[in-house]
Amino acid sequence: MNTPLRRLATVVVVMFVVLLGGVTWVQFGQASALNNDPRNVRTLYREFGKPRGPIVVAGQAIASSTASADAFGYQRSYANGPLYSSVTGFYSVVNGTLGLEAAENDVLTGTVDSLFLQRLQDLITGKQPQGSAVELTINPAAQQAAWDALGDQRGAVVAIDPSTGAILALVSKPGYDPTTLASHDTAAAGAAYQALLAADGNPLLTKATKETYAPGSTFKLITAAAALESGSYTPDTSIPSPTVLPLPQTSATITNFGGESCGNGTDTTLADALRISCNTAFAQLGLTLGADALAAQAAKFGFDDGGLTIPMTVAKSIFPKGLNAPKTAQSAIGQFSVVATPLQMAMVSAAIANGGKLMTPYLVQTVRTANLDVVSQARPSVLSTAVSPTTAAALRDMMVGVVDNGTGTAAKISGVQVAGKTGTAQTTDQTPPHAWFTAFAPAAAPKVAVAVIVEHGGNLGNEATGGRVAAPIAKAVIEAVLGG
Repeated sequence: MNTPLRRLATVVVVMFVVLLGGVTWVQFGQASALNNDPRNVRTLYREFGKPRGPIVVAGQAIASSTASADAFGYQRSYANGPLYSSVTGFYSVVNGTLGLEAAENDVLTGTVDSLFLQRLQDLITGKQPQGSAVELTINPAAQQAAWDALGDQRGAVVAIDPSTGAILALVSKPGYDPTTLASHDTAAAGAAYQALLAADGNPLLTKATKETYAPGSTFKLITAAAALESGSYTPDTSIPSPTVLPLPQTSATITNFGGESCGNGTDTTLADALRISCNTAFAQLGLTLGADALAAQAAKFGFDDGGLTIPMTVAKSIFPKGLNAPKTAQSAIGQFSVVATPLQMAMVSAAIANGGKLMTPYLVQTVRTANLDVVSQARPSVLSTAVSPTTAAALRDMMVGVVDNGTGTAAKISGVQVAGKTGTAQTTDQTPPHAWFTAFAPAAAPKVAVAVIVEHGGNLGNEATGGRVAAPIAKAVIEAVLGG
């Protein structure tokens, strides 16, 4: 073979190698990206052309798919859509996915790795593949109670089983109807989504897990925990409680709600300071303990953990770093730059209720195939040890005092001992404060821990407090759980 032919042959071989390499890369290396590209119409037809698994609460499907007469094959619909919108999210031809529909998409479509044998069996038998059912931990009575008690106010409610971490209620308002977003009428679905994006209150944002707020006086539980864990304090320890606390290094001061005095205006016990939610006492306590002790205690309750999923991702609750003395005092009462999700504050109460053990929160109890075979089941796990059993018991008794004869009396339930903590978190000078309440019950043998936030005082505005606005909502949820 002469030199020109050898060169031509080499070029041809190289071209074939490049061609084979390119085809292999497209078909193998880029397969996942191409399949998941929202512009890939074939992927949409493939997904919508087979039954998607239902999302189930207490044996009833709250999200399900039925055969449709159009090109997409199956229509997704939502029973009690607004009630469960913060849980299910939506599954849409036009608008993508959100909530559990996004987090559990591989399970619901039947493409998750754990279902490989099921898919292989379907292929051999010629049976149409189906997605798996996702059964939730939600207590329908608690979910309904939270929804109804919030009414037309903006905010969120989270309820947890303290002993397992199972989420019993997860409500965010305003909600929305996912069915309108799942419509196969692409123009209508797109318009519904745009309307929600423009709506007041950001309905598409699940406030219970995705929004962070200043926790206000509910954070005093963490400051009290840090004090008790230090070994230098008991509930009966006398601590300073001036009517006005000058902040070091500044001309600013901290006062109590309504400018009132705590106790005799000079000192009070740690238990009484929590019972009446004394700002000056806890701000001074924060100065004494120091920012590092507060940060360490907050972290044990779950603050600054950016990896929490339920399985949807959860926004990180933050205790700020690098605090000077005045900022430490403000942070000790849940102000300055301290922020928390409602889920986080429910976790604080749940850890105290569970003897100091913080369980990992979760929303999915069981995954089943279309044949009802169990694919996976939740196993409760300890996320951290927040406080010792001794400290947890002391905090429990202090929180009982808040409800029995303190700022949280609106959460009292006849025949049930409730442990709770109120919070009224300042936002800006131009907007009313947020109203908070977190609690658990029964105090001696807890079955539910709950956190409630009502944005900007809800219907009471500037007249709102956590005790007046949020505590009755928590009471309704607790009654629903205990009544079931």
